[in-house]
Amino acid sequence: MGKVFDAAEVANHASPESCWVILYGKVYDVTDFLSEHPGGAKIILKLAGKDATDEYDPIHPPGTLEENLKPEALLGTVNPDTLPKETPNAASSTAETNEGPPPVESFLNMDDIEQAATKLVSKKAWAYYYSASDDKISKRFNTEVYRSIMLRPRVFVDCTRCDLDTTVLGHKLGLPIFVSPAAMARLAHPAGEAGIAEACRSFGAMQVISNNASMTPEQIVKDASPGQVFGWQLYVQVDRRKSEAMLARINKLDAIKFIVLTLDAPVPGKREDDERGENIIGSMAGAGAAKAADRSADDTPNVDNASGGVGKQLFAGTDPSLTWRETLPWLAKHTHLPIILKGLQTHEDAYIASLHTPQVKGIILSNHGGRALDTAPPAIHTLLEIRKYCPEVFDKLEVWVDGGIRRGTDVVKALCLGAKAVGIGRPPLWGLGAGGVNGVKRTLQILADESKTCMRLLGVEKVDGLGLQNVNTRFVEQQIYDGPSGLESIRSSFRAKL
Repeated sequence: MGKVFDAAEVANHASPESCWVILYGKVYDVTDFLSEHPGGAKIILKLAGKDATDEYDPIHPPGTLEENLKPEALLGTVNPDTLPKETPNAASSTAETNEGPPPVESFLNMDDIEQAATKLVSKKAWAYYYSASDDKISKRFNTEVYRSIMLRPRVFVDCTRCDLDTTVLGHKLGLPIFVSPAAMARLAHPAGEAGIAEACRSFGAMQVISNNASMTPEQIVKDASPGQVFGWQLYVQVDRRKSEAMLARINKLDAIKFIVLTLDAPVPGKREDDERGENIIGSMAGAGAAKAADRSADDTPNVDNASGGVGKQLFAGTDPSLTWRETLPWLAKHTHLPIILKGLQTHEDAYIASLHTPQVKGIILSNHGGRALDTAPPAIHTLLEIRKYCPEVFDKLEVWVDGGIRRGTDVVKALCLGAKAVGIGRPPLWGLGAGGVNGVKRTLQILADESKTCMRLLGVEKVDGLGLQNVNTRFVEQQIYDGPSGLESIRSSFRAKL
């Protein structure tokens, strides 16, 4: 540990036979780790003999090195005077710019914030956040569908007061808006997920922490205020011991009130903006944030994870074989926290979920931000589909939605149709990129202000006063599934299992 290396000496070890890297001023021999790396050996070899700190740091939570490398891999330190001078490059955390970020007060809407962030974050960060599956039809339609729902304002109603307070899973919130699980927040800003938590604390908003967060859950909830509500997103791993160990950690954190089991992306979608970048740091992410072995269920190498962008690498080791019959009982053995199922896109699955109460307390209607199956329905379609075929679902569990929220009017429309809470995924990341913690606060402030304005003009004082009487959905209803319900066979099958 005491040996000090020159950077030139480290550079001599840049082959599969002897592969060293510099991280945080320390020199590591990662030769033995090449064959185990979820992103494939090629990714590490691109950084072999170099200082990989800038590539590594925004992706990996603390403790990743210790978890993945043997103690003897640490060889010593590097003489900082021998390292190359820092120059702007494609992997830097911010793009080269002649001007600082604009004041957050100048942002008037989500588009302003996204445009500002696009100029400030690295190309790799932009590609990961912006990307969606195939032709991005679902991503665009997630937003466009809200424009097809008309509001029904009332007059001669005292609109002096407006209250956005609500209750979710029995917890009081200051906003009906929550932060959806979105990975790699430190790609946008060093404050990362903890910065988002700080912003949420200011508004009494709820945050669902991504399974692939760039900070540990302990770091993210460390400064939580009393009563601040967090959820933890779970991607079940092929190696169940990894998921069980993480659940054991989550069970010890009082601030985390529920588990969000993500189901809408059992395999990664084809995100071309992300893949075009041949994103080195994304490929490295499998070792840290996803913490997943590069093996399939039968312990054969998962070659699909050897290339691609950030999104593809984060799925390394994710189990695609989850089922109602097996997964929920397994989960019940490892946590007593309420379960929220994320990614339901049909009324049939919403109905099945309602049969698994009280373990399942809620569902999130979501198509993964258009990042999984392109042309999958927006959450609004599924919300209306449930209303059409099995409205009793709303009485049995809480229904949340996410995807495509760009305006406070979008939030209010979803609430009118029965959503208990409305999630935003990309906007907090763009807020971080545009202005750090204050950028996220500005994001929440804009949506809160717009939501209040909308409710006042509708003549509704409280969130629980919103309903179908406030919206006209006739245009959207033409697009809703109109086939057989399939519910009778589901009921028969479920009764047979009892």
